[in-house]
Amino acid sequence: MPGFFFNNRGDKLAPESIDEIEEQALKAIKKAETEEQLQGIKTEYLGRKGKVTLFLRNISSLSPEERPVAGKKTNLLKNKLEKEINSKLEMIEEKLSEQSADIDVTLPGRKPKTGTLHPITKIQKEICSIFFKLGFQIAEGPEIEADWYNFEALNLPKHHPARDMQDTFYISNNVVLRTHTSPIQVRYMEKNEPPISIIAPGKVYRCDSDLTHTPMFHQIEGLLVDKNISFGDLKGILESFIHNLFDKETSLRFRPSFFPFTEPSAEVDIKCVMCRGKGCRVCSNTGWLEVLGSGMVHPAVFENVGYDTEAYSGFAFGMGVERLAMLKYGINDLRKFYENDYRFLEQF
Repeated sequence: MPGFFFNNRGDKLAPESIDEIEEQALKAIKKAETEEQLQGIKTEYLGRKGKVTLFLRNISSLSPEERPVAGKKTNLLKNKLEKEINSKLEMIEEKLSEQSADIDVTLPGRKPKTGTLHPITKIQKEICSIFFKLGFQIAEGPEIEADWYNFEALNLPKHHPARDMQDTFYISNNVVLRTHTSPIQVRYMEKNEPPISIIAPGKVYRCDSDLTHTPMFHQIEGLLVDKNISFGDLKGILESFIHNLFDKETSLRFRPSFFPFTEPSAEVDIKCVMCRGKGCRVCSNTGWLEVLGSGMVHPAVFENVGYDTEAYSGFAFGMGVERLAMLKYGINDLRKFYENDYRFLEQF
């Protein structure tokens, strides 16, 4: 049945029968192999600007006798093409389903990468676990600290030369980013009467950055206060800790030192875990490695928190978590902990 195919502007184009449109559409549907191709055919013939749609809109160009027949035939073709397109779409989906059935579902799946504890977190948890078994509780405090708790209550008054060792970040004249976790000990003693035994893990801040120092790092400090506590108790606790963290072959030695908040004070060295005391680059050929500071709590600190210095004594110690992690895991550059290199972190 002849008719005229119109473009979007209404211009009459070359005559094209509805039979020709049907033949073209059915051939295209038969050749289609994908859902995208079928969607394109549907748009080309049945869309708002499709050939069948335009033919139907322009039936008025036919003679009065041809219009009813052309309209009926065009509507039948429209329904037929929709049916053919849906049928071919079902065939394509069934074929894809059969192909997916070829997958062996019994094969092991691809295991997704899972996160692990950061080495700093890992060793911090290990240290806390060791001291927890030794009877210590965990205490926490603010990272933004008052000058009183960070310095003065710990026997570091204004203009004390030891303050220069701290390289402090000052927020204001009397507010700092804590330079150690010792302020937690002062805060805890203010609210609790002896006997007490706590460890204080957390982040601390100092103006320092190189291969072995970062502006932010982690410390764990410990405090034990009771009647008749001696330096021998301190040595026993620290020896047990080092043997649990490394091994029983790791020897300790205590060297006299100075800390304003302890008296007497001592640095604690361990036999080099790399060379076992024979001497190597890590220990500068001395056979020993410094790992923490310790000492008996200074009476001035007890007085600042209202403890009876005649009735009670105690010891305190502090260690850098990164330092111990480097020794335990054989890491030679502190910055590796903070570069977020997945190849490095996944080893832990």
